[in-house]
Amino acid sequence: MIAGSLRDDSWLRSALRCPICRSLLDDGDGGLRCANRSVRHVFPVTDGVPILINETNSAFSIAEVIARAGGGQAGPATLRIAHRILPSFHRVGTKRANYAKMTSLLLARTSNPKVLVVGAGDVGLGIEPLLARCPPLRVIESDVSVGSRTQLVCDAHDLPFADETYDGVVVQAVLEHVLDPQRCVAEIHRVLAPEGLVYAETPFMQQVHAGPFDFTRFTHLGHRRLFRYFDEITSGTGQGPGTALAWAYQYFALCFATSRRARALIRAFTQVTSFWLKYFDAYLGRKPGVFDASSGYFFLGTKAETPLSDRDLIAGYRGALRSPGCEP
Repeated sequence: MIAGSLRDDSWLRSALRCPICRSLLDDGDGGLRCANRSVRHVFPVTDGVPILINETNSAFSIAEVIARAGGGQAGPATLRIAHRILPSFHRVGTKRANYAKMTSLLLARTSNPKVLVVGAGDVGLGIEPLLARCPPLRVIESDVSVGSRTQLVCDAHDLPFADETYDGVVVQAVLEHVLDPQRCVAEIHRVLAPEGLVYAETPFMQQVHAGPFDFTRFTHLGHRRLFRYFDEITSGTGQGPGTALAWAYQYFALCFATSRRARALIRAFTQVTSFWLKYFDAYLGRKPGVFDASSGYFFLGTKAETPLSDRDLIAGYRGALRSPGCEP
């Protein structure tokens, strides 16, 4: 039967849907059972976490998720400690400001906003202003694997929720790892209430960082077009050219590594010797060149019913290369 934590959560329980046919889900032996009598899909619940994956459309299988559950953090403890103490390439000031803006907008629209985090294996960088307002905010954290923060397992290609369930959706450093970003954004649009908010951060110039599960990059305009069914509130560089340079330097050096130990040493050396490049991002601010050269971009917008036209998209270019032949 269903775990008590989910059974007692009446709001989340009522919002869940079959990720395959979007029918209601009933309690059943071993988990949740699709109410559609013609199919009767059954989805397991592991340690109170429902695993709601449409295996037909997903790169992940339910069996793999269950097998990985409870496995703990991967990698030697020394590497995990090093990851925590070494200086980071990331600056979080802009991220915190964006989350604070989203939080204030949500609370201005409703007294108890409900927010879905897609890909919440770890606490998102800078997300503290949003989490600090829980309650009255209600945050549901989802991922494609069972982790310490995961409340349900799902694939963003088929979000297992009823239409117009959430007031906000966060998708930070996720869309580069999905096979069909447009489908995932369409799913985000579907589960958002009218005028619901989306906040996304997606890389432009970053090297592969999730092995075989890293597929796509976006320019600033490419990212905006991905969210064309949203009205923009603000957008810009999440991590700037300095961060992009640090990434490139590190991955150039990693090309010379021939062992796992060598990779770890090179990562540590390059982080210590190049983390300071990120401070150029603050100096460069929103100068035109950053819209052509940043490590990644963010978008905060409101659900809309009509898309941004491609002509308006192109007219909104904010970079430095405004005419043919002006490339460096």
